[in-house]
Amino acid sequence: MKKVWGFMLFGLLAVFLVACSDKGEEVIAEPEVTEDGKTVITIAYKDDGPSSEASVKYYDALEVALKEHRDLDVEFNIVEIAQGDYAEKLNLLLYSGEIPDIIYFQGSDEQIASQGLLEDLTPYIEGSEYLKNILYEHNVTRLENYPYLLWVKPINHKVPVVRTDYLEQLSTSESLLADPSPENYKAFFEEMVDKGLSDYGVTVAGDIAELDFIFNMAFGVTSTWLEDDNGSYVYKKVSEAEKAKLAYYAELYAAGLLDNQYLTKQWDVKEDDFYNNKAGVIVGTNGKVIDLYNTRTVAVNGERAELTVLPSASGVSSGYAATSVTKEPRGLAISSQSANKNIAFEILDFLASPEGMKLDLLGYEGEQYTIEGDEVVLTEKFYSEWFSRFWEPQDVKLDTPISSETPLLSPPGQASTNAIVDTYVADNDFTIPEEYISQWDAMENLYKEYAADIITGKISIDEFDTFVEEWYAAGGEGITKLANETIK
Repeated sequence: MKKVWGFMLFGLLAVFLVACSDKGEEVIAEPEVTEDGKTVITIAYKDDGPSSEASVKYYDALEVALKEHRDLDVEFNIVEIAQGDYAEKLNLLLYSGEIPDIIYFQGSDEQIASQGLLEDLTPYIEGSEYLKNILYEHNVTRLENYPYLLWVKPINHKVPVVRTDYLEQLSTSESLLADPSPENYKAFFEEMVDKGLSDYGVTVAGDIAELDFIFNMAFGVTSTWLEDDNGSYVYKKVSEAEKAKLAYYAELYAAGLLDNQYLTKQWDVKEDDFYNNKAGVIVGTNGKVIDLYNTRTVAVNGERAELTVLPSASGVSSGYAATSVTKEPRGLAISSQSANKNIAFEILDFLASPEGMKLDLLGYEGEQYTIEGDEVVLTEKFYSEWFSRFWEPQDVKLDTPISSETPLLSPPGQASTNAIVDTYVADNDFTIPEEYISQWDAMENLYKEYAADIITGKISIDEFDTFVEEWYAAGGEGITKLANETIK
């Protein structure tokens, strides 16, 4: 029904555009200006709205900064997005014909882009003063493939962490850090449990996706589509590499080294189990999440419990994950119908400048930070409350440096981000066409069922071959053929 409703809305939007256009020419809204001459910039952003005091305060401060540093007189009109699924509610707004100047998408943007409603950002970025200099490698490739969304943030992969005081007590630590093979990881987990430091070696929540960030590459699951001996592509989850990995997971589970409650464990319980030392290793998103894990662990267990980021397992290859570069999965866009496209981009570029980052990254002077001497000192309110709405470049350049005593991220948080950036490799995945989506979802669910049953010992690893046959019969033949025609 969601798809049917989406197509209906899609049709209504097309009718709206035709009705509003003059002989098919591009529809550009008239610029809105306040009585005192300010250009109104409409923005739609998840969790921001005129009813949020924090949102209003932020955009008021951004207006002041734009006037001070860019002589831009703007007034932000923050769109209130209805509660619920953000992508769905946003599209309802857009299909109604109300199209903001700046739009944050978290899915469902391709339908809008296909109607020509999103601006190609390529020429703007090429001519930018600051934005072009802060892009990550994955941003550049994603923009080449899909130039409508921009999201200058570190890759959201996950890394394993352990308490440093545990690491120092284990004789297997040196071997693990020097050669993080699956075998050495298993020995590390075993010693942690045998010494009573934890009840089990590693915990994850709900499925094995987090565990895969440690072990996929080591077993040869290095990309979404793996090249076989004949030069053809095979989907990673029906590969021999995947079979070997699942057999290893089953060993960990049988030995009590993988949390035996992982299938039903919620993320908050998973985290509590780590803080309370039931789990020796936890996997978390690099950067801010690892920062939060570190802060909480130290608060519960003391300074010596500061976290250490563990390396990904190594074997056939190494690294935490291949990164999809087909497009940004989320990000900011500019409406092609906006009368203020240049101003909208100038705002985005300003947020990449030292003055713009000072607001967006740090918050408000006297609240999230203070100036002491010639340094920025971050406060507890920064660590407990603040988040960057826009850009988070790897190399932050501010006019006033941040004190080394109060870094943006704790050493473990920064180390986790560095580890992901240092092991970056592009994936070879591609966007699954709409006509295959239902089949694809069913095939992914089939994998999850078999993987869970193999790992928990309900069925033998030999049943993996039966799964592969069922996967191909359920639509895998067609999608594999498509992959071999698509991947260059």
